This record gives sequence, C-alpha cells and structure tokens, in this order.
Amino acid sequence: MESVQAIKQRFEIIGNDPKLNRAIEKAIQVAPTDISVLVAGESGVGKESIPKIIHSLSHRKHGKYIAVNCGAIPEGTIDSELFGHEKGAFTGATGTREGYFEVADGGTIFLDEVGELPLTTQVRLLRVLENGEFIKVGSSQVQKTNVRIVAATNVNLFDAIEKGKFREDLYYRLSTVDITLPALRDRKDDIHLLFRKFAADFAHKYKMPPLRLDDNAVQVLQKFRWSGNIRQLRNVAEQISVLETNRDISANTLLSYLPQEGSNLPSVIGKKTESDFSTERDILYKVLFDMKSDLNDLKKLTLELMKSGASKAHEINPNLIQKIYGSKENESEISFEEEPRAAVLSNQNNTADDDFDDDDEDYLFAETVEEEDSLRLDQKEIELIKKALDRNKGKRKAAADELGISERTLYRKIKQFDL
Repeated sequence: MESVQAIKQRFEIIGNDPKLNRAIEKAIQVAPTDISVLVAGESGVGKESIPKIIHSLSHRKHGKYIAVNCGAIPEGTIDSELFGHEKGAFTGATGTREGYFEVADGGTIFLDEVGELPLTTQVRLLRVLENGEFIKVGSSQVQKTNVRIVAATNVNLFDAIEKGKFREDLYYRLSTVDITLPALRDRKDDIHLLFRKFAADFAHKYKMPPLRLDDNAVQVLQKFRWSGNIRQLRNVAEQISVLETNRDISANTLLSYLPQEGSNLPSVIGKKTESDFSTERDILYKVLFDMKSDLNDLKKLTLELMKSGASKAHEINPNLIQKIYGSKENESEISFEEEPRAAVLSNQNNTADDDFDDDDEDYLFAETVEEEDSLRLDQKEIELIKKALDRNKGKRKAAADELGISERTLYRKIKQFDL
C-alpha cells in the first residue's frame, strides 16, 4: 500500500492539511474493494482526484476509467449517454449506441455532480448498483455490467432528499463510504504552497520569472475567503503572472486582483422577494390594494372638508356624515366597503332643499370622489405607471422598482397601454 505522501506526489496534490490527508487515507484504504464511494465537497476543491486515486490502486486499474459530468448532459439524453440506446429508440437514433456502463465494463465510472441526475435516471442507476443490470433506451433486453461507481457532489443531498429531488435509497447505496474534501479557506497553511506551485507552473509556461509575495501579501492570501476554492486561486495566480511586470507582489497589488466581498460574483436567480411582482396576478393584487388605500384616503379627506369647508355650521347636516360613514367612534377606521355616495343621495331625499342641494360645494366634491371610486382597473394601472415614470424621469428600472414589479412586466404594460 502506497503512503499518503507518495500518492500526493504521484497525483500532484499540494498541501499538508490533516483533513486532506485523512481524505487521501480513506481513498487508499477503500481502493482495493468494490465499495461505492461518495465524494463530497465544494466546487473547486479537487474532488476529481479521489476517483483517480481509487481507480489506480484497485484491481480495475487496467480497465477503463470514465468521468461523467451529470450536470452537463441534458435531461433528455442522459439515459442514452449512460445506458446506451437501440436504433430508432427516439428521433435521431440512427443506430445502436453503447452507453458508458457498457463501455466501462470491468472498470470505474466517476459520476460527477450526481445530485443533478433526473429522478428517472436515479431509478436506473439504483438498479445498476444493486445487481449490475441495466436496459438500453428503446430495448427490453436486460444487460449486465461490472463497474465500480464513484460519485461526487457539491450539494447537500439530505436537503435534496427532503425536497424530493434525490432518492434516499440511492444515497445510501452510493455513500457506503463518504470522503469529504475540505474547502480551501479551511486549509490556510496550504494556500501559500498552492499559490507558489501555480506561480512556478505559469512562470515556466509563459517563460518569465516566478512571482514572489511579501509577508503582508501572504496574510491577505490566507485571510481571503476563496469561495471558488483551488480553481479560483489558480486563476488569480495566472492573472498576476501574465499582467504584472514587477514579480515582487505586495498586499495592495494582490488585493487589486481579488474580488471585493459580495461583488464581481454571479447574481443569484430564482429567489423571489416580497417586492418582486413578476406575474399578472401579482400586479393586479398590488393595484387593488393601492386603490383601497387611495379610496380610504379620499373618504377621510371628504370628511375633513365637510367638517371644515362650510362657512356656517347650519350648512352641514350632522345626520349626513353619520349616514355616509356610519356610527364609528374612530373616523380613521372607515371600511373599504362603505358606499358614501349612496348615503349622500339617501340623505338628500330626507333633508330640506335649503340644507343640501346640488350646488352645494361639499356634495359636488363627494360626487367627484365616488366617480373616482368607479374607475376601471386598467385606468388605475395607467395612472400608477405614468406617475411612477414621471417621478423617476422616465427611467424604467427605477419606476419598476417603485411599483414593485419587474422591468420586463413594466415594459409589457407600456406597450399594452401605448404609453
């Protein structure tokens, strides 16, 4: 059995972190068996090295080794890629094709990003793990294969199981032995070693002197989060090697190549916030709620005008206010369902003409309020959209943010209403 140090030299694995060494030890111990192995770790930590170690130290080392990125194969063709297909099985299947499990018979298959497999493919894979049987797409003949499966994932499979995206029985078949590789930020003493290795490789590749970091730059290197792990560190080393003419790198120079926390990163898509109204129904709900608020404000304003707008006390019929707004102790609690104009008309029929006539200023205002109540929904939408565009000087993104809708929805509304 080879030592951990010999394996690291053979596969060019840099670092002396105890967690890394433990992962390599487990790979060496499990290699002579046919046990299924699940390799876990963040993207960019080097998970692909573990199946190579296992295959090279196993009795299958003279057989084929095939690495399959499950997340890169479209859902409609992944069954054909893994298990093969018969001629005419689907449109474009002009001939019989051997799948990876048939080609790698007697060898090892590495299933990278196994958490991305569709549920139907997971059922087929479970059958291979249990008894080595599979069926080609478009065939009814059962075939046998003798392969060793090593899988890897950077997602939490327990969460995927709870969400119904990954089969629990498949998880336990794959994870007979778990090997977890630590993130680069948890291997602080290895970060400088890896950077020096990458800097030396790129110096040889581009025929230039290697980079040298001062002490402050080394501290910056070790304190950085490295969310992209070893892959990100390698990219930074290559950038500096190519772009910097001065081969002595200071902390400030290094910082100029490191993304600021929370910036220069891809935006997360698919998380909907409370203010993200992306559907027709959502914007209609918002408009209705705004209308309700506006109407209540108008009712309160009407009440204040009727109380303070008259020059003489006898010009206001106290019973009128009560009929319009009901007998509420708190006038600010006027409900959305009340009908002020109906109350006004009813009161008009029951009061003297000299108390309330059509020329009364307060009555005309109340009638105007009711006409605003009866506006159509699309007119209210147009009014709100125009108001938001005016307030934001025609900037659609800012107007969409204020309305609580997406910019695409706002653009569609502008075209719909020809604004």
